[in-house]
Amino acid sequence: MQFQGLVFGVPKEIMQGERRVAAIPETVKKMVAGGAKVLVEKDAGTGSFFPDEEYAKAGAVIVDDVEQLFAEADIILKVKEPLFNSIKNKHEVDMMHEGQVLITFLHPAAPANHEMIKNLAAKGVIGLTLDGIPRISRAQAMDALTSMSTVAGYKAVLMAANRLPKFMPMIGSAVGMIPPATVTVLGTGVAGLQAVATAKRLGAVVHAVDIRPDAAEHAKSLGARPVDTGVPAEVAIGEGGYAKALPEEWLIKERENIRDTIIKSDIVVATALVPGRLAPVLITEEMVKAMKPGSAIVDVAIDQGGNCELTVGGEVIEKYGVSIDGTKNIPGMVPESSTTMFARNVLNYASNVVKEGKIVIDLTDEITASSLVCKDGELVHAGAREAMGLD
Repeated sequence: MQFQGLVFGVPKEIMQGERRVAAIPETVKKMVAGGAKVLVEKDAGTGSFFPDEEYAKAGAVIVDDVEQLFAEADIILKVKEPLFNSIKNKHEVDMMHEGQVLITFLHPAAPANHEMIKNLAAKGVIGLTLDGIPRISRAQAMDALTSMSTVAGYKAVLMAANRLPKFMPMIGSAVGMIPPATVTVLGTGVAGLQAVATAKRLGAVVHAVDIRPDAAEHAKSLGARPVDTGVPAEVAIGEGGYAKALPEEWLIKERENIRDTIIKSDIVVATALVPGRLAPVLITEEMVKAMKPGSAIVDVAIDQGGNCELTVGGEVIEKYGVSIDGTKNIPGMVPESSTTMFARNVLNYASNVVKEGKIVIDLTDEITASSLVCKDGELVHAGAREAMGLD
């Protein structure tokens, strides 16, 4: 059996407001069927509406003491990076041990995580980060980043619609027709396409902005009206089909070309990202000032700096009569669906690094190689090493 003899540990997430968990009864049942012992911390799934009783029915052992869980597990499954546990007065890294495998979102290049990553490596933990999974067909079922982007794009539209002082769809009434809201989506990758689809379902007129022709075409196929950014494809498209960071002169041109669309929008959902770089500023203060009072911006790109010049990370503010939402961890606001998707992704990823009851870190495998952060006391993640000035 694939997981024979291995112990999986699923701690409760301790990040403020985090309601997701890294395994659900469905995935626990599959791990147990594969020969694993699964330890789940008490109430780990409560925030996402998966009670302890369901985990126990699936074959999990419910553990009261998280230190025991960390001590016994061969593989730790988490949603967020290790943090300081105020109840135990210990950092989660300090509860881990040499040779243990950690599968989670580590974001190792982020400056806020550098000390934690160094400590993780020094502990001898094998750190595997889900944000390093390549976007290849074989990895699709493991791609938690894509799953969470799907949730974020959907929820962002609902958050904006909830603040809008008007209807989203066209409404026919005894006093005449009330026109639909206008929504503009910046960036039509996974999150953006889901935002487009959700806004269309709600009956809005939707515009889509992306410097990549193929991405704009995908948005058009969902019913959006593409906005010409004026940026040539050879300047816009980077490795793997991702957007490239634009030189300042082209960024200025893009802003000029999308300005009228932005200021006429009732809602702007901003999801434009450049891998490994700060998000481009596409919505300037001047644009916000020119928008209609009551309009709403949701800046999904805030974890990488945001697409709006005025966004404040983790806050919802109002400027010039426009609400600007910098909420972080939007997927955590849809905990049941996001947890279900995440848990399935994590099980599929774990299945790729476990062969017949053995943990196999195969650096010839593209998925493992690109997501490995540390092993045998060494920090190996290229992006993290570069960000820390180690190379």
